[in-house]
Amino acid sequence: MNTRSSTIAPEALNPDAFAALGGPDLVYVRAIKARDVLGDEPEETLEQFSITPDQTLYALYRADGARLAVLSDRDSAFAAALAHELAPVSVH
Repeated sequence: MNTRSSTIAPEALNPDAFAALGGPDLVYVRAIKARDVLGDEPEETLEQFSITPDQTLYALYRADGARLAVLSDRDSAFAAALAHELAPVSVH
């Protein structure tokens, strides 16, 4: 039995290799504050929603850290991932 393990430094992996570690279908659900994403959206988009900067939202991220979506509640974030045949996990 081989009990030897190898370790790869995260900085040695490119984004594609890092994403492959989590599997292509794995996504992370993480609570974020609306202020963290408000600056990323054009003002005309924000006018369509009633969002305050301190509101908690839930974001879906790929293993490489790319944000895929932002939803208003945790259940919706998990449901959206499952609807797209992705495997969601929580990140605290």
